[in-house]
Amino acid sequence: MKLELIGHTEEYAVSQLQMALFPAGQEGSARSRLCRGETWLTTVTEICIDGKKTRAVKRIRAGEETVRSRRRVLQQSFYAAALPHLNEIPAWGALAGVRPTKITTKHLLEGGTIESADRLLKDVYYVTDDRRKLALSCSLSTVNAVKQMDKDDISLYIGIPFCPTRCTYCSFVSRTVGKRMDLMEPYLEALQKELIFTGELLKDSGKCVRTLYIGGGTPTTLSASQMERLLGGIGDHLDLHRCIEFTVEGGRPDTLNGEKLRVIRAGGADRISINPQTMEDHVLRACGRPHTAQDVERCYALARDAGFDAINMDLIAGLPQDSVDGFIRSLDRVAALRPANITVHTLALKKGADLFEKRAALPDYNAVSQMVAYANDKIFADGYVPYYLYRQKYMSGSFENVGFSKNGQDCLYNIYMMEELHPILSLGGGGMNKVNLPSGALQRFHNPKFPEQYIAQIDDVLRQKEELFALMKGSV
Repeated sequence: MKLELIGHTEEYAVSQLQMALFPAGQEGSARSRLCRGETWLTTVTEICIDGKKTRAVKRIRAGEETVRSRRRVLQQSFYAAALPHLNEIPAWGALAGVRPTKITTKHLLEGGTIESADRLLKDVYYVTDDRRKLALSCSLSTVNAVKQMDKDDISLYIGIPFCPTRCTYCSFVSRTVGKRMDLMEPYLEALQKELIFTGELLKDSGKCVRTLYIGGGTPTTLSASQMERLLGGIGDHLDLHRCIEFTVEGGRPDTLNGEKLRVIRAGGADRISINPQTMEDHVLRACGRPHTAQDVERCYALARDAGFDAINMDLIAGLPQDSVDGFIRSLDRVAALRPANITVHTLALKKGADLFEKRAALPDYNAVSQMVAYANDKIFADGYVPYYLYRQKYMSGSFENVGFSKNGQDCLYNIYMMEELHPILSLGGGGMNKVNLPSGALQRFHNPKFPEQYIAQIDDVLRQKEELFALMKGSV
């Protein structure tokens, strides 16, 4: 859909909502106009699709204009003009972007109540009842996470961009070990350099690691001895006396065994992910995963035996060759294990993933909608509550990814990272560093994406870490 802006430059705010409401490749045109008068700031949106024209007007008093109020009224008029073209009421209303909970979290942190936050979502952004319930629960978890922070806290991410094989839905930059096993050792050597260097910077800065997360790729692609070496380096060179959460993303059961799980637990990790994505064997094969649902249950039992009480399990709604009944069976089977966390993703078709070009046998919007609805009802009924959520571009049906926790076992790293509450330092290839600036802005620094680049550019990576710590020093 062609978008024309008149009288303003808020393209991101409007285009993100357009992307959420209309599918990619939608034919038609939209015109977003902003007019400033002495008394009113008026926004007008006109949309034409298949000869059907709609128009909506929203306004606020000119003296009330801020960046946020201007973007909000632009989105309100766009939403109102779009609504007659849609087959159903959008679950997230006029909210756009990947972090819909930021608005309610800010409202609560500034002294608002859960009731006033609910009215904000309902009356200003037109969010449906079920999504308001999700957002408010997640915002309450974020407020609780903020209470567990100190001003000098950071979170640390360590990336292992290797996988045994590549899943068809995956767009992450990683190397399959079958093709590039030769990169593993030099990568770990470069990572050790960054680990030692970052440890010294942390010591000199007074910053403290509050949560630590080892992700990927699939970190457990490492052998037991390689994992032991990595965890030993973390223990030797990082001061973790204030760390209250240490997660390793196990991910695929075909990379886990009892020995490796015991090594991870002995190395200090107290949380682990075992992510089936589906418990339907034919769907696993369609996704390029060689393990079975029975392998998932076996690994879960091994993780329990190794001493892990906090285990996360991921499922994806909308996978190729899946059905509503198949997804229900998967969720019921995972829920029966009673993990601490269940995370329900909705399939996002991203460039770089095999499924982006080959979209055969994908469940349709109605099927995915039923999957998500069942997941929310079932997981709530089993005593879990949503603690974080985010949305993605190109997601099936413009739904969301939601993490649910039981008995308050939220993954704090997920909250700190997604809500951008304090600096996130990333070590290893493909990671993103986020530094909160005094102005309230966020500055991002990317590590080299590919393992080869990371190894070759490790000296540049270390220099960038010095710059990051200089920025953080200035942000106190």
